[in-house]
Amino acid sequence: MSKFDKATTTELEAAAFRRLMAHLAERGDVQNIDLMNLAGFCRNCLSNWMMDAAAERGLSLSKEESREHVYGMPYEEWRARHQTEATPAQKAAFAKTAAGHSH
Repeated sequence: MSKFDKATTTELEAAAFRRLMAHLAERGDVQNIDLMNLAGFCRNCLSNWMMDAAAERGLSLSKEESREHVYGMPYEEWRARHQTEATPAQKAAFAKTAAGHSH
């Protein structure tokens, strides 16, 4: 994206990230295991990446704080509202891809 200066590129990337988070917030029916099986990342990965970005800048962001930011509510509350037990098929698919999953 050399078409834009660094600040504009960062603003566009941030806007896209906010839109992704809003989309995931609207799709509580999509389970993290489905995201991991299909895309190789999930909401927890996003929160971990946010923690990593904070740490790279010398900022303190706890796991709970970053998850609340990504989930839009405390993680345990999101789990109680939206998370279902993974099916045997979901677990089998995850077992095949889990080695490459970094979260």
